[in-house]
Amino acid sequence: MTDLLLTPTFLAALDRLALVSRRLRAGAYKGERRSPRRGGSVEFADFREYAPGDDFRQIDWNAYARLEKLFLRLFVEEEDATVHVLLDASQSMAWGEPRKWESAQRVAAALGYIALVGLDRLSAATLGAHSVLRPLRGKKNALAFFTWLAERQPAGQATPAITLRQYAARARRAGPLIVISDLMDDGWREGILELATQHYEVTVVHLVAPQELVPAFEGDLKLVDSETAAAIEITADYDLLARYRARAQTWQAEWQHFCAARAINYVGVTTATPFQDLVLSILRQRGILH
Repeated sequence: MTDLLLTPTFLAALDRLALVSRRLRAGAYKGERRSPRRGGSVEFADFREYAPGDDFRQIDWNAYARLEKLFLRLFVEEEDATVHVLLDASQSMAWGEPRKWESAQRVAAALGYIALVGLDRLSAATLGAHSVLRPLRGKKNALAFFTWLAERQPAGQATPAITLRQYAARARRAGPLIVISDLMDDGWREGILELATQHYEVTVVHLVAPQELVPAFEGDLKLVDSETAAAIEITADYDLLARYRARAQTWQAEWQHFCAARAINYVGVTTATPFQDLVLSILRQRGILH
């Protein structure tokens, strides 16, 4: 089941990567990220004056010899972060060639695995076919995460404005948060804005099928919304298709501007993008992985 998402060779490449977090956050457990707290790592952080009850072992005796005052040496504390991976599992994600859902699963699998290898706490959920994974920590739990992902299938509507607000209210710790979606619901902007205002470091992976940007059909057609069943009849002539392609490009540009104005990472890709290029190259170039 794991090999259907990520091959062993690719997992080995992911072992060398880490998720970028721009903010120092206090974690729940020891980990590999810098924390705002002071602790006992080997990386020096600062001095402060000694106070009764402090650990004598942290006194800098060289400073005392020069200044005749007691100072403590403070070191960087290294703790974990809570990484959140949210997948759009609405019915529209079942469409495309290759299917958007399989691509979303693989992106989520890669990012979640990187978080687990880095000793971060991983929280994951799907919207549409709603499911929440209990928080996991440590590489040993990667199989449980992959199994949960493989068992999910898209269904229903995402209702992101409501669902993301509920997720932000329920989650105990903010941290790096990745949304993987085709963004086909009008409520995504409101929901993502809610996450950003709740101090999550949001990354949006905007995943669309190539056929959604450049449709290859013509003539008289009846289009049916896969989620609402709403239907519309069109005549797909050259002029209509040209206007559609222009509007699709504008839609992507609007999302890019929306995210940039709010310090949200935005990555727009199609399912035709080679998966290894997306993870090992594009996400690193955008500063999401290093």
